[in-house]
Amino acid sequence: MAQADIILRGYAGWNSRRALQVLDDIFPKNASEQPSLVIVYFGGNDSVLAHPSGLGQHVPLQEYIQNMTKIAIHLKSLSKKTRIIFLGAPPVNEAQILGNSDLLGQPLRTNESCRIYSEACLELCREMNLKAIDIWSAIQKRKDWRDVCFNDGIHLTAEGSEIVAREILKVLKEAEWEPSLHWKSMPIEFGEDSPYDPVAADGKTTKNVSREPFPENLDWD
Repeated sequence: MAQADIILRGYAGWNSRRALQVLDDIFPKNASEQPSLVIVYFGGNDSVLAHPSGLGQHVPLQEYIQNMTKIAIHLKSLSKKTRIIFLGAPPVNEAQILGNSDLLGQPLRTNESCRIYSEACLELCREMNLKAIDIWSAIQKRKDWRDVCFNDGIHLTAEGSEIVAREILKVLKEAEWEPSLHWKSMPIEFGEDSPYDPVAADGKTTKNVSREPFPENLDWD
């Protein structure tokens, strides 16, 4: 897009414990340019059933809260312009998850454990005055969420991802941040009209599409 550079840091299977280990490497405090917005999304993997060996993704709830607190403190220290949004743990469709049980038949992932970790994240954000999104509840507002929001019971489909995107955009629109990070308020880089823009319907002029949503049939406001 012509308004922001978006960097996706998605590491498969990670939890808050592992993220904390490399936090300084991903967001060094001495960087010449600091991000305007960081969206943090941990909790689903942290909430899985603990393995008897102590290995694996599970992070005890209190440690998860401590880890997320440390992540928030670090991000808030990067710069005065850096804004933060935490996403709570998403729901899961237990029945759709392949092999969702251990040797004793206990479920490895449950929607209830996701709720507990989600609520802990949201409470932490209230205490620290951080923006937070209740993904667990937002997705389940759709009656057919179990059927359409996941491709494997855990990872989101396009429909599920669209719900998350709209919740993020809602926060960006309503947040009283200066400068605003809502897409309609942000300045456009190289947004001036150009003869190299798409040709308009009249066939004689061009049309600057820098501020138009894409795809055009989706209203992202």
